[in-house]
Amino acid sequence: QDGRILLQQRPAGKELAGLWEFPGGKVEPGESPEAALIRELAEELGISVSTACLAPATFASAPLGDRHLLLLLYVCRKWEGIPRAIEASALKWVRPVEMHALPMPPADRPLIGLIINSREELEMLKHVQSLTIDEARPYIPALARPPASANSPGDDEDVD
Repeated sequence: QDGRILLQQRPAGKELAGLWEFPGGKVEPGESPEAALIRELAEELGISVSTACLAPATFASAPLGDRHLLLLLYVCRKWEGIPRAIEASALKWVRPVEMHALPMPPADRPLIGLIINSREELEMLKHVQSLTIDEARPYIPALARPPASANSPGDDEDVD
């Protein structure tokens, strides 16, 4: 609600120990990304989330040794339970701009700017959602009216 994001700190003894990361993990064979995230949130944080409460936000792509990592970032604003650091050494709620100062895995870093930009766009869209099509036109380029020409209807006609 106040714009903060939950991060977890990788525990000692694991690769990239001490770095802050987004909760989640690998998608198992035959598993959808949403099902994997729901499973990982239960395992890592002890919370229950339904698919309907997950909204895709953005993604990042990065090489990882002989493999390639694709990070899918989801927004989850509703869950059951209180997040606990089950598989992490700590949890921290941070504002997106604060993430720049935290040590994070290289693959997670590009997501910071995308989150900040997405949050700005979402703030604008909160206002657009309650507008009529004509009111929304200035905010959504795909709804912009074509330039008037001799072959187009008059200004008083709707071109939807």
